[in-house]
Amino acid sequence: MLAPIELIGLVTAFFVIALLYSSVGFGGGSSYLAILSLALASFFLIRSSALLCNLMVVSGSCILYYKKGHLLFKKFLPFIVTSIPLAFLGASISLRENVFFIILGAVLIFSAIVLVVQTFQLKSKYTLKSYPSYMPYLIGGGIGLLSGLVGIGGGIFLAPILNYLKWEKPIVIAALASFFILTNSLSGVFGLLNTGTFELPMPEILYLLLAVFLGGQIGVRISLGKFSGRTIRLMTAVLIGIAGVRVLLNNGLQIQFFL
Repeated sequence: MLAPIELIGLVTAFFVIALLYSSVGFGGGSSYLAILSLALASFFLIRSSALLCNLMVVSGSCILYYKKGHLLFKKFLPFIVTSIPLAFLGASISLRENVFFIILGAVLIFSAIVLVVQTFQLKSKYTLKSYPSYMPYLIGGGIGLLSGLVGIGGGIFLAPILNYLKWEKPIVIAALASFFILTNSLSGVFGLLNTGTFELPMPEILYLLLAVFLGGQIGVRISLGKFSGRTIRLMTAVLIGIAGVRVLLNNGLQIQFFL
């Protein structure tokens, strides 16, 4: 049970994270993991809570993206078909905590660097490219497995890759990232339930879910009305980079680095 001041700080942080991450199509799972690791002792509580908060944020985002016509189910399906079973498999694999955080932090930092380089190399005209039909299945499956292993939805890995490949418009990629996170988080939850490791901190999780729902609703509305594609890509890179550095240093290598 957290002290009231600790709970208020946690709820505020989750609200801000949900607002920022939902503005680029993410749920915020990587940052939830980093913060919860400082507040909760149980690794199972941390992983389960992050997945559930992810689900709360992206569920609302997906509804709004669908209403705006950005949620292209037929085009998104190949990514989902392979990611769901592999996310379930990944969630069923037990990792040592420091290994878990080192993998997560390293992949996030690499993703951020790739996206920044790609964004500044882009010309003003964003020309989409075509790829073999099997490519989405491979990308979805690989990221699904990694997502299940580290306990997040995977959109934070998927978006930089698809932006780099110029697969679609940034707003459509953001919508896919939300949908991808939704399906993989659900699969991850079932994977944790299957291994008996799904645990939630009560009643704290109820306040956290409310905070991320409100933050997520505000953030996705901002992205739909204000941000350009370039802004979305840069914000995505910054958020991924910050989360990666924090997770790698604070949680993986046990170096206290507050950012």
